[in-house]
Amino acid sequence: MKKFDYFVLMLKGCAMGMADVVPGVSGGTIAFISGIYEELIESIRRVDLAALRLLLRGRFAEFWQRINGWFLLSVFAGVGIAVFSLARMMTYLLVHHPIAVWSFFFGLIIASALLVSKQIGCWNVSTIVATAIGAAVAWWITVATPAQTPDDWWFVMLAGAIAICAMILPGISGAFILLLLGKYQYIMQAVGELNIPVIAIFLIGAVAGIIGFSHLLSWLLRRFHDATIAVLMGFMIGSLNKVWPWKEVVETFVDSHGKAMPLVERNVMPQTFERLTGEPAFLLEAAGLCIIGFLVIWGIERIAASIEKKRG
Repeated sequence: MKKFDYFVLMLKGCAMGMADVVPGVSGGTIAFISGIYEELIESIRRVDLAALRLLLRGRFAEFWQRINGWFLLSVFAGVGIAVFSLARMMTYLLVHHPIAVWSFFFGLIIASALLVSKQIGCWNVSTIVATAIGAAVAWWITVATPAQTPDDWWFVMLAGAIAICAMILPGISGAFILLLLGKYQYIMQAVGELNIPVIAIFLIGAVAGIIGFSHLLSWLLRRFHDATIAVLMGFMIGSLNKVWPWKEVVETFVDSHGKAMPLVERNVMPQTFERLTGEPAFLLEAAGLCIIGFLVIWGIERIAASIEKKRG
């Protein structure tokens, strides 16, 4: 690969990082959209005992080649850059322009689901059922009520393992999973206060979770490709319930800065939103941004297809 290709990979990682800081949007969805999903899962899967042996024996070049090191470094460097530099911007937009942001993501995810459906070689009863199961699971996750859970080290590690698995699944947000596990505020506060022991325990769980889960997902993609892709497509469809732009806040929680934030929300129609909140629904703007989100993915797909055609 050329240096420019690694730069593009970093940009895709940045897009994943931006998505990962938003409860309700998945970095895995962005990976799917940008065409790096299967290579990402396969590269993470290669971080195994054989790779560890190469590392411990000082065979660094072989270790780096085995794990597709430059690919992983480029993607995760982009994720890190986005999380630390763009999180504030995304938080600002979600607080001050939520309808616009969620409308854009709504159109983006619809187009993404249609794009993913093209990767299914043969539609039959099993793939249709798999899509329905994925949609049902994702929908249930978006409506589940966050729980009260312990702050013990073992549960923080478990939360890290579960959340990181969700982050690489299209349509399921790791940040939202943390919210459901009752650990979003706790982990965000630990990061804000640089509570190293809590962060370290969380990261240990995350590393173990993503390596273990990537093996399972890679195996499923090799053995049951169409059914697995159908489930992932279902996740994206089910997640649309979370990114519906107009919501009524049913329950709130206090974040690490002492500010009340939405915890449980209910989707409402634009007219109902205006009546409940006294604020405009920005229906035309929302429709326009939804179309833009859809066209962005459509444009990326056309450009990617054109580049692939030229290379072929």
